Amino acid sequence: MSIPIRLVTAEKSDAEIHFHQVDRESKKRIKYIKTVPGKGEIKKENIATAYEIEPGNYVFMDDDDLVNLKLKSRQVVELTQFVNADEIDPLYFERPYYVLPDGEAAEEGYRVIRDALKASKKVGIGQLTLRGKEDLVALFPGGKGLVLDTLRYDSELKDADEVFSNVGTAPARKDMMEMANDLILRRSETFDASKFKNHYAEALRELVKNKVSKGQNIAVEENEEPGSQVVDFMEALKRSVAEKSSSDKSRPAKAAPAKVKRSKTA
Repeated sequence: MSIPIRLVTAEKSDAEIHFHQVDRESKKRIKYIKTVPGKGEIKKENIATAYEIEPGNYVFMDDDDLVNLKLKSRQVVELTQFVNADEIDPLYFERPYYVLPDGEAAEEGYRVIRDALKASKKVGIGQLTLRGKEDLVALFPGGKGLVLDTLRYDSELKDADEVFSNVGTAPARKDMMEMANDLILRRSETFDASKFKNHYAEALRELVKNKVSKGQNIAVEENEEPGSQVVDFMEALKRSVAEKSSSDKSRPAKAAPAKVKRSKTA
């Protein structure tokens, strides 16, 4: 069975908190310059990609080497096996996506796969190749539709037995186990993620709101490199004329006309 689908990320992009570093005096974003000790700043064309074999020992990689490694994007989720949901360790789950049928013709096949997985309580396992990288994926019912979650490969996870090698294995005291089991039983309920709030994120947003209300927000110059930003030609011309008019009124000397360069990508 083959049906066309489309993926929608399940994560909210605005839920993640990001900070930026800004120079207090100039009010400009801080840029990071790539340097080499004893040589200083390095030009972009002189920066090479290298793989570290062992500490201090590298193999250089050319662009062609990496391009040839990339797999052709098939944009196909090929399910090759079905497993019980509880057989997959949560450690393997990485990033969730909502799966939607792509077009009316896909609707029936989509519902068949969703309902069959739900009835069998199975998870479909397969691989998806996008952007030259092959991801291991799991497909399972979620809500009224299907969810696809990228999985970590086994080689990406540390060996649990090795990590916990120094943890004792002696059985716990019987009375302590009874007390722990009683506590777990009394606190057991259906999982509801909406009951848990990100208190740090809420407090941070409230702090930002208070600072803005007090006029503590400032304009920060982004320091864009010339030609790196697509600029609306007419808007740039209007700003240039306005700046020139303002300058003429404040200074008796004649100001040189502003030069506006049309972006090639505008």
